Amino acid sequence: MHPSALLDLAGELSRAVLKLDAPADGVVSAFFRQHRSLGHRERHALAETVYTVLRQRLLFQHLAQSGQGPMERRLVLLGWQGGDGVLQGAASPSEREWLARAHAIDVATLPEKLRHNLPDWLAQPLKAALGDAEFWRLAASLNGTAPLDLRVNAVRAKREEVAAALHEAGIEAQLTPHSPWGLRVQGKPALNKLELFKRGDVEVQDEGSQLLALLTEARRGEMVVDFCAGAGGKTLALGAMMRNTGRLYAFDVSGHRLDALKPRLMRSGLSNVYPVQIAHERDERIKRLAGKIDRVLVDAPCSGLGTLRRNPDLKWRQSPKAIEELRVKQAAILASAARLLKPGGRLVYATCSLLDEENETIAQAFATGHQDFTPVAAAEVLEHGKVCAAEQLVRGDFLRLWPHRHATDGFFAAIWQRK
Repeated sequence: MHPSALLDLAGELSRAVLKLDAPADGVVSAFFRQHRSLGHRERHALAETVYTVLRQRLLFQHLAQSGQGPMERRLVLLGWQGGDGVLQGAASPSEREWLARAHAIDVATLPEKLRHNLPDWLAQPLKAALGDAEFWRLAASLNGTAPLDLRVNAVRAKREEVAAALHEAGIEAQLTPHSPWGLRVQGKPALNKLELFKRGDVEVQDEGSQLLALLTEARRGEMVVDFCAGAGGKTLALGAMMRNTGRLYAFDVSGHRLDALKPRLMRSGLSNVYPVQIAHERDERIKRLAGKIDRVLVDAPCSGLGTLRRNPDLKWRQSPKAIEELRVKQAAILASAARLLKPGGRLVYATCSLLDEENETIAQAFATGHQDFTPVAAAEVLEHGKVCAAEQLVRGDFLRLWPHRHATDGFFAAIWQRK
């Protein structure tokens, strides 16, 4: 495609994404379905450019004020990730001159909000929680990209064998530092074309998400519930932990998300998983299982702010009001899920949020109102699960993962045992 046409498409996609009225990944996918003639490199350039614009939105909007032409074009020029050749072929001499001046500006001299590129309502509590120096390390991490983590399906393969097979395919994978099932790959190789992916030896799953499943300590022959299963990443990890025995319910209110689990479930070779669409957390099908379940994982609906490296639009699409509404839902879901457990059963509450109000605050309120549940220290469970350096992953009794500390998405988890 001619550089000018490619840059025009980048502006069109940027305009659609910056409406912020839908998740960016969905907008990008729909755009590519409308432009099926685009090659892999062209799609990569467009997607990475738009995500760079989302990450650096405040800074780029400030710098763009000195330019000319449509705002979306100026933002795309600032964030272009498709190589200098396209810019040389598509940008005018005046645009290239302006771009050089913009790139020469010392960002360190600009106001804080243009450097961290976070909304004030999010930046303030994070800085209060972490302190100034560590906040800036977190901000830098959130404005970067995430590595590609894989979970080896223990029912089908061994981690070392999968790493060797990836090496044979020209893909270098390192063992994840904490998860005993994980491999970390740099870049974005076409995994779905590999035989080991097609036969279910690996699934894409962030290392932190793998650790959430591990906290349940799900065992052979048990009855286990993934209460908010979504597309089933943790469901599949739980099923493998159970060695394809027992009964594993994957509950979710979204049939669309559960449909996304089906092809992954077929690849995994698991036959102990039962996807169930529920109407809400008080669904009659949940009530029928009350007091019968050994383990429940509640990966609650949350702001998703721990995933900003992958979903930078969330920092612009979320709001304090939305967080407050989520907190009410989180508390209700956790209380309902707790009723499923038999005496001695394990309950894990988790989010991919960075905010105390969705994490520790919810967990502490639950503990206060449910004296029949005893807290379990996350460090002890991690050590029992052969997780390396478990003490680095916790704050008090809770699992607390940060992108800048642990190279995972931001995750929280609390654990209880029913008396």
